Amino acid sequence: MKNFNWGHGVIIALASFMIFILSMMFLFPNGQKNSEMVTDNYYEEELKYQDVIDAKKRADELKEKPVYSQSPAGIRITFPKDYNNSNTSVKFVLNRTDDQNLDVHKTVQLDANQSFLIPAQVLKLGNYTLRLSWTKDKTDYRMDYDVIWK
Repeated sequence: MKNFNWGHGVIIALASFMIFILSMMFLFPNGQKNSEMVTDNYYEEELKYQDVIDAKKRADELKEKPVYSQSPAGIRITFPKDYNNSNTSVKFVLNRTDDQNLDVHKTVQLDANQSFLIPAQVLKLGNYTLRLSWTKDKTDYRMDYDVIWK
């Protein structure tokens, strides 16, 4: 039997390190899972971001803001009762944080209760970012909500 010396220790240490790195690569291959961009047109939207900042600021300054609620039927967004929805267009984007194939975006009309429903059939369990945008008399507003659909 040979004697164990420092050379053997270096080789064992390097081999152990290589095995550790390779095991990390094969045991955790999903490290890139959440690396999708939120939007395909990221750079074009970056240039328009000042408009988004202004729209968010105007929405923050409102006395009463739209709110969302969840029920088994889906996600309901409700505008204030005294909100006059004439000359108003409302759209939303529901971004899925981990899979952009599950994103939902649509232009909607408010019902008699000044609200609209995103049906549960288009939603999957998980985290979403709800981007609510509306234009009232040619003035843009935007609010973002973090939504956990259960």
